[in-house]
Amino acid sequence: QVQLVESGGGLVQAGGSLRLSCAASGRTFSRNGAGWFRQGQGKEREFVAAISASGVSTYYADSVKGRFTISRDNAKNTVYLQMISLKPEDTGVYYCAMRRVGYMHTAPEEYEHWGQGTQVTVSS
Repeated sequence: QVQLVESGGGLVQAGGSLRLSCAASGRTFSRNGAGWFRQGQGKEREFVAAISASGVSTYYADSVKGRFTISRDNAKNTVYLQMISLKPEDTGVYYCAMRRVGYMHTAPEEYEHWGQGTQVTVSS
């Protein structure tokens, strides 16, 4: 059974930076595609970024392209989301998700495992 635990969220001013981490249990981590999603208050969960099992391929939502970077360290069973130039519209609960297969995907229904989420609040 895979468990995902996010950390690194918090309150930051617009223009600031945060680095989210997602620690995963389970011995198949290096074979699983992973992604980050977020959900603002009163909004649907939306795709942010995804990464393939090897880490070679990444994909970003247009709204975060050039500001966010997803990466992974398979030796540490951890996925990261580096966020810079944060904007108030980036505020929300950020969720780490993992697939059973190695390919990345943008649809949340393609992910079988989810973390509990970490709050990111960007003040103007």
